[in-house]
Amino acid sequence: MKNQVSFCANLILEKSPDFRPQIGLVLGSGLGTFADSVKVISKISFKALPGFPKAGVGGHAGQLILGLVGRTKIAVLQGRAHYYEEGKADAMAVAIKTLKEIGCQSLVITNAAGTIDKDASPGEIMLITDHVNMTGVSPLFGHSERDRFVDMTNAYDLELSNIMRQAAKKNNIKLNEGVYAWCCGPQFETPAEINALKILGVNAVGMSTVPEVIVARHSQIPLCALSIITNLAAGISTSALSHDQTIRVAKLGEDAIREILMTYLNSFSDEQ
Repeated sequence: MKNQVSFCANLILEKSPDFRPQIGLVLGSGLGTFADSVKVISKISFKALPGFPKAGVGGHAGQLILGLVGRTKIAVLQGRAHYYEEGKADAMAVAIKTLKEIGCQSLVITNAAGTIDKDASPGEIMLITDHVNMTGVSPLFGHSERDRFVDMTNAYDLELSNIMRQAAKKNNIKLNEGVYAWCCGPQFETPAEINALKILGVNAVGMSTVPEVIVARHSQIPLCALSIITNLAAGISTSALSHDQTIRVAKLGEDAIREILMTYLNSFSDEQ
């Protein structure tokens, strides 16, 4: 993996030798159009970067974008891989570690999620404050070093999360908060599973993000994370769940999450 990270980092920096991103951004299902708000410096297909995800799910373009939001330099992963695609919990490890290698000092991770909280509606945004890993797997499987025993306390950085709260407040956008549960998919959860998660204190559920958070924590990259609520979870929803619905409803929250992210990223413009 180290060789892949070094190769990818060198390739990226060769294409933009004077560009060192400050913040890495992972765009989830249906959120790829945020890239339209970025002043692009360069684009690289994941296919050219060994170890980067195939990003074969609808709503994931599969490219790395280097660019600017205001004066803040960012690196955008327009798409991700999911554990359910090939059964690899570390599918995003090379990509996340490469972001650090090319200079990213922090990350923002986004996803689409179903809500268990009836006070949160489809199209709204949730700040993730903690997570529950329901899969029983880890992207750190196979690591032999002592640092594989990662402390996950405050994995969602308190200071960065506060900046995200301020960004939502400045835009008068309701920002829900809560615990996110990672279930492996690709099937949606049963009503019984959702009831169990509710008992565990979970507010939203999805099929991504947690592996990236674990890798980032292992790599000592602080982060914060947002979910677009795309549906009421099984047993709460009165309609059948589908990925098409996820993509369609994610678009309802695009404007809100774009405004929050633009304000958040611009707040780092003075950190040159």
